[in-house]
Amino acid sequence: MEVIHVNNKEEYKREILDSKIPVIIDFWATWCMPCKMFGPVFEKISAEYNGKVKFVKVDVDEASEVAMAFSIMSIPTIVLMNKGKEVTRESGALTAMQLKQFINDNI
Repeated sequence: MEVIHVNNKEEYKREILDSKIPVIIDFWATWCMPCKMFGPVFEKISAEYNGKVKFVKVDVDEASEVAMAFSIMSIPTIVLMNKGKEVTRESGALTAMQLKQFINDNI
């Protein structure tokens, strides 16, 4: 499953709130260096969880209303959602091993 980009409230509802499987959201911005470093890790790990976890990216500048709904204060921030509810979150760029551990510990 490829990484899905959510840019508005309608996509947010469809892709995140109504998802039948857990969703991990990467809140990021194009100007953020740690986000740029984390992006390829997020993309790579998404292939390992195909069909088990949905991977979504939210650009905080493009979808500011979604970022505000989550009270995102720093980026990158990843948020794990299940059945429309936040399970946990982590701020800062993670390594592939840390991201897998984050997912495995919380789904």
